[in-house]
Amino acid sequence: MRDIKYIALHCTATSIDAKPEAILNYWKKSLGWSKPGYHYLIDYNGVVHKLAEESEICNGVKGFNSVSIHVSYIGGVDAQGHPKDTRSNQQKKAMRDLVTDLHFRYPKAKIQGHKDFPNVLKACPSFEVAAWLKEIRL
Repeated sequence: MRDIKYIALHCTATSIDAKPEAILNYWKKSLGWSKPGYHYLIDYNGVVHKLAEESEICNGVKGFNSVSIHVSYIGGVDAQGHPKDTRSNQQKKAMRDLVTDLHFRYPKAKIQGHKDFPNVLKACPSFEVAAWLKEIRL
């Protein structure tokens, strides 16, 4: 059993219609990863795709992967590739439900965005996680 200290929230920094298979293929073929970047991936329709068991280590945040569960939504950029919260209502609901469940199972884990980790120079997940957690009362 891993000691989970973080629930890390991400965006894929792709268009909202990117397919999970294409994202998995990119990690494997372009980046050479044997494990996915996230444990869970939420598509635009709010369908949660489990990409890895929580007991497995994924490639979400360098230096923190062994103590993190990674959750991402597909999207996070506008048409010009600039950071933008593109979550659909279905994605927001699915993320809320999933993060609430993870928080229940890992109550000591800190929930934060990828950009909130030390030395990360990304806008990911393209929204303010602390404000969202207050909004959903978590």
